[in-house]
Amino acid sequence: MLVLLKKEIHSFLNSLVGYLAIVFFLLTTGLFLWVLPMDFNILDNGFANIDGLFLIAPWVFLFLIPAITMRTFADEKKGGTIELLLTSPLTDLKIILAKYFAGVILVVISLFPTLAYYYCVSHLGNPPGNIDTGGMWGSYIGLLFLASAFVAIGVFASAIAGDQVTAFITALFLCFCCYTGFEYVSSLALFGKIDDIIISLGINDHYISMSRGVIDTRDVIYFVSLITVFVISTRTVLESRKW
Repeated sequence: MLVLLKKEIHSFLNSLVGYLAIVFFLLTTGLFLWVLPMDFNILDNGFANIDGLFLIAPWVFLFLIPAITMRTFADEKKGGTIELLLTSPLTDLKIILAKYFAGVILVVISLFPTLAYYYCVSHLGNPPGNIDTGGMWGSYIGLLFLASAFVAIGVFASAIAGDQVTAFITALFLCFCCYTGFEYVSSLALFGKIDDIIISLGINDHYISMSRGVIDTRDVIYFVSLITVFVISTRTVLESRKW
């Protein structure tokens, strides 16, 4: 499994895909936080925080992660190597996890440079260091869980799709539905008292909760469960090829 994991990471980093993903993420968030005259602009809002990053990043990941994961299994199908991969000594679950963790590691790599935003804002504060560090780390953890869920959804979409474009569109749709779809349904006020329950089924509700700096066990269980559901679903899809 570690060999396949290293292979997947090298595949990302030895091609333009990985670097373009990282540059696109940093460029987009950097423009919104430091350049464009918007509410997210750190220099304009007068507060020593990087809350804008955690508002923008999920939407960037919503498009970026499907673009990263669309090739995980769809590329294997196109290249005709899917059968060779599935008949290797590795179990289907280990193959899925190797591809999944490779995507998560790429997300971590893209997030790491954003710590420079925290460093800059910390020194811009009055007095220097006047920043909610606890809330920031809670937001980072929440963002990492959100991105990890998007990666699991993207890998699943790549497994069920026949090509990369279909995988991208499917992943984008599923990520959007899981992120804000439940909030939209609850806003229709069709279900009365269970509207709050419907909202809690969405990613955004738990992401916002973690962004407050308090890591609630319920939020962690939600993300782990969501990731597990899509990983198991991906394994079911792969196993169905043997039926």
